[in-house]
Amino acid sequence: MFEEILGLPVHVLVVHAVVVFVPLLAVLAIAYVGLPRWRHRLDWALGLLAVAAPVTAYVAVKSGEALTDALVARGFQGPILDQIFNHSRYGDILFRIVVPLGIVAILLLVATSGHPRVPQLPALVTPVLAVAAVALAIAALVYVYLTGHSGAETVWGTTL
Repeated sequence: MFEEILGLPVHVLVVHAVVVFVPLLAVLAIAYVGLPRWRHRLDWALGLLAVAAPVTAYVAVKSGEALTDALVARGFQGPILDQIFNHSRYGDILFRIVVPLGIVAILLLVATSGHPRVPQLPALVTPVLAVAAVALAIAALVYVYLTGHSGAETVWGTTL
């Protein structure tokens, strides 16, 4: 499932979604926290990205593992394999950041919704979720850069 689509490795296709959805989720989460007047305009997009970004990150990790296994089976070794493993570590960390960011974003949406079915929450809940969302968003931005850069260096570093 995570190996090929129309003869191309799934990983090289899905990473583009990660590079778009994760930064969008991070920026929207920060905007949602910092611009309370705009929350009613951002909530639907934040909710969609809170689901889409972790899903695409999961598919990127799993397809990356499948691609690594295929490369090892073809005899890749030495420094290039070290670069691939370094890229994989960054991707694993990114996934472990994006999932909690998605969860915190959804919890923040619920906590600030004002919906009658949402019970009255302690006053500290929203600020704690806001701080967590901003911290996770910043970490996600850092790791999407590190992951993408290390992957690009691995593939394109000696090409030009």
